[in-house]
Formats: sequence, structure tokens, C-alpha cells
Amino acid sequence: MQYTVREWMNDLVVYIDSESPVTDALALMRRRYIHSLIVNKSQANPEFGIITATDICDKIVAQERNPAFVKVGEVMNSPLITAKENWTLKECAEMMRTHTIHHLPVTDDNGNLVGMISDTDFLVAAEAMGRAPGERIPG
Repeated sequence: MQYTVREWMNDLVVYIDSESPVTDALALMRRRYIHSLIVNKSQANPEFGIITATDICDKIVAQERNPAFVKVGEVMNSPLITAKENWTLKECAEMMRTHTIHHLPVTDDNGNLVGMISDTDFLVAAEAMGRAPGERIPG
């Protein structure tokens, strides 16, 4: 059985402005129990971007920068690398592996952001792939 990105993605897309301090991004990620945010387009930032927990680790903590004084736009990644909602999970996993990323925004056929898929979603999908149809997943 081939699973599609649409079946396993999270359709919640949470946005933040590039001019916001990283502390705002941290609070938003913590409150929403998520590990990435989409950075809104603006005059200063004409493309969408993404900020992830890995960016916080690598560009804030490891460099001993104070997140209150660093803007999201300074540590985000842009332009976005995206997946299509009709891709197979294999295609999506290959894209993530090729680019060494753990969070991938998902677009529809018109290029609109419609969701997010992350490596954590693949844990659940892989477990389902290893079970027979109707087989109960323990505890």
C-alpha cells in the first residue's frame, strides 16, 4: 500500500513574522507543541521561510546567542523546500533525506501551503506500514 503525504501530514500551519524575536518563536512552538514555524512573507522577506528546533539548537544555543536579541529572519531558512500533498511518503522521505531536513511544508497543486510533515510523522506511518490491515496497535 502506498501512503500519500496528505494522509500523514498535519494540516496546522503556524506562522510567525521575520521581524519577531526568536523568543516569540520559542514560546509559540512550546505552546503549540510543534518544532517548526513558517515565516511569513513581508517587504523585507519576499519568500516564505521556516524556523525549526534544529535552527534554534545550531544558530542560537550552540553559538551562545541571546534569542531575545535575534530576529527570526536572521536564523530562518528560505526559500522553502516543499512537498506536494499527493506525493508518496517514499518521495517525501527521499526529499527530506536529500536535503537533510526534518520538517517539510506541504503544498497543494496551486502552490498554497496546506500542511506540514515531519520526521515524527514518519514514525507513526512506519508503524502502520508494519501492521496488517485491521491489526490493533498495542498501547
